[in-house]
Amino acid sequence: MGTLADMLRASTDLNDDDIDQLHALVADWALLADLSFADLLLLVPSRTSSQRAANKGGHTEFLVVAQVRPTTGPTAYHNDEVGSVVINRWVVRNAWREHRIAREGEPEWDGGVPVRTEAIPVRHGNRVIAVLARDTNLATTRTPSALESAYLQCANNLALMVAEGLFPFRGSSAELPEAPRVGDGMVRLDGAGKVIFASPNALSAYRRLGYTGNVTGEDLRSVHRALNLPATTPAVWHAIGRRRPVEVELAVGSTVVLLRAIPLFPGQTREVLVLVRDVSELRRREAQLLSKDATIREIHHRVKNNLQTVAALLRLQMRRTKVDEARDALRESVRRVTSIALVHETLSQTLGESVPFDEIADQITSVTVDLATTGTRATTKRVGSFGMLSGALATPLALVLSELLQNAVEHAFDGSAGSIEIRVRSTASRLDVVVADDGAGLPDDFQLEHSPRLGLQIVRQLVLGEMQGTIRLQAGAERGTEALLSIPLSSG
Repeated sequence: MGTLADMLRASTDLNDDDIDQLHALVADWALLADLSFADLLLLVPSRTSSQRAANKGGHTEFLVVAQVRPTTGPTAYHNDEVGSVVINRWVVRNAWREHRIAREGEPEWDGGVPVRTEAIPVRHGNRVIAVLARDTNLATTRTPSALESAYLQCANNLALMVAEGLFPFRGSSAELPEAPRVGDGMVRLDGAGKVIFASPNALSAYRRLGYTGNVTGEDLRSVHRALNLPATTPAVWHAIGRRRPVEVELAVGSTVVLLRAIPLFPGQTREVLVLVRDVSELRRREAQLLSKDATIREIHHRVKNNLQTVAALLRLQMRRTKVDEARDALRESVRRVTSIALVHETLSQTLGESVPFDEIADQITSVTVDLATTGTRATTKRVGSFGMLSGALATPLALVLSELLQNAVEHAFDGSAGSIEIRVRSTASRLDVVVADDGAGLPDDFQLEHSPRLGLQIVRQLVLGEMQGTIRLQAGAERGTEALLSIPLSSG
């Protein structure tokens, strides 16, 4: 069916700013659904019916483009209503034409469920761009409790704000995973900051913070002063001044409570709806993850330091060795250890277990070419990006890249000038790398699996075994050699 924006562009004449407004409404409308104990349907007039109604006086067809169910009560619709068409529904038509909230007197029956509809015009600027149907399941109707009455009063204020173009709040953070929901806890304040109502969950949160008195009827400033948190109270009043939600955390010891203050200001009303969520356990887990991440980065740092120490010892041994073959072997060992150390150094400076491999590849290229060059230095070039790679893949790939560059410098150019190009193509599932040189090329009888070179044996073992990829060495298009790597990337 496509996204909300796709449906709106295909079926209506709304402009991009109107569509952004409706996106903002849908991002934040779960609040209204939960406070209302009702389903919300977003209806927009279809393009063809609007033209027909304007030309012939016919009825406007409304298309349902979004739906949300309440988490606080039973749904009015067991089926998904998105894509359905509403024709000649007087309550919707009146809200659209008269720019006011319209209510049905008697419920309609939908699938054996009595449903009462309230149609709310969605104003944007000076125009009404949609209608919000608030549909309540009346099957379990009873006298509302104090909690339900407080919910409904706040819901009615929000509905009026929708009709006046004051809700949604653009740039709201309600879509964040940790943002409080209505069921987490709710406090309702009057314009003076006095607590009109506090839900049981909100009272429990303040109890865990250490407030033993009765929150209801108290000035919220007094409550926060008693908790030695006076600086947090002004943030709540910023919601009214800024006419947008404000979030603030209250922390006492190990207890952390997140407040989201939502201004309610339809007509002459000035109230604040404060959603309350105890996030103590969430913050504790975050602290554990940060500590674990810091520990892992410290481990990578120490591994890097140890590898650098090993490389330094190998260099010392290399300088004391008189046999040329042994000195060359130690030099190659230094290069391999240095390549692994570069990966761990990058991991020690990165959050998470993925590294930006472009930086590692460029450093390995520079170090390897410098160490391997005995004559004129070969020029190097990288085309494409490796992107972010896991540490488990970055370490063997760093070694493979180092060995292929070493092989190109030593055997393709033999001290003469030349160029090496690293071409990279990365997709969601595969990483393809080509290391191409313009050197002497491969011997006629060359076979990778039978090559006596230790470097190429290491490359083949790492690519086929550890990285579960493929490697092929072939002649270049014009001259030289190309090493082609194809490595699967884990979807997890």
